[in-house]
Amino acid sequence: MSDHRETIALSEAQPPLFVGIDVGGTNIKIGLVDDHGRTLGYLSIPTAAETGAEDASRRMGEAARQVIAAAGVNLRDVGRAGLGTPGTMDIPNGMLLEPTNIKNWRNFPIRDRVGFYLGLPVTFSNDAKAAAYGEYWIGSGRAMHSMVLITLGTGIGGGIIIGDLMVMGQHSHGSEVGHAIIDYRDDARECSCGQRGHLEAYAGANAVVKRTQEKLAAGRTSTLTARLAAGEKLTPLSIATEAAGGDALSDEIVMETARFLGIGIVSLMHTIDPTGVVLGGAMTFGGAGSELGRRFLERVREEVRRRAFEIPAAKTTIEFAQLGGDAGYIGAAGLARAEHRRG
Repeated sequence: MSDHRETIALSEAQPPLFVGIDVGGTNIKIGLVDDHGRTLGYLSIPTAAETGAEDASRRMGEAARQVIAAAGVNLRDVGRAGLGTPGTMDIPNGMLLEPTNIKNWRNFPIRDRVGFYLGLPVTFSNDAKAAAYGEYWIGSGRAMHSMVLITLGTGIGGGIIIGDLMVMGQHSHGSEVGHAIIDYRDDARECSCGQRGHLEAYAGANAVVKRTQEKLAAGRTSTLTARLAAGEKLTPLSIATEAAGGDALSDEIVMETARFLGIGIVSLMHTIDPTGVVLGGAMTFGGAGSELGRRFLERVREEVRRRAFEIPAAKTTIEFAQLGGDAGYIGAAGLARAEHRRG
């Protein structure tokens, strides 16, 4: 996704204003948004995980203050900040427990430390849940009262909103849609979490690459072979490129991924009965803007129609997300807005 985004001037903004912070393994995105979710200012800084969680908290606070000042806003005019981070967490206590891609940030009171450096109260959430709230607030789910976002990337994350409320869970582990079980066998594929049979183990980016490698090793012909012979690394992007170019094996992998995803979605539909399901993240095979992405989405829908109860199958919408990489900081700000409104 391009780093270009539409911003509005302070004179156009509807107060109160909110800061959203989206922590990734490589970069941290920080945005200032108004009461309608429109961006006034934005900054991306390196995560620099090796410097530690305390230093990152300081840099987040300072960068957020910089965004606020650059927009011509006083800190006192910002209602609250929202923070989304990867990994397991204790949301009520603001603790980041075990982020798998930022291993030296374990068991850290990140909510309160960011709040200390920023000078604002902070609402804490998982990053995928924050992205889900962003899509619900001003993206593909803005007309929905109940929705599921599934983020497709290295792993599979997600967020669930029911009756306008984000599902966090009693133990801060709600909405972990990537760990829904789609294969019960003892020899099912192993997930990054160490368990077997999870959706992520079949439809996450690592799984897409592994399934492709297995088919190539079994003797399947593919234009991917020439890429590998030239020293290229096998990635979902290279697989998508070859699939779009007519390579049968690559296309099979993409459509098989859609099938696995559809199976997982049906279980979520039968449990939650949402208005719609939204697919986002970096691995949407071109999304709505490409013929391959559109076929991928239609294959997901076909699997859902084949397996789901008749009425949900007919009425549940399944669409691509609209906010791209901005969903995380917008959703984090939206969750801060929701807590601000609750008082």
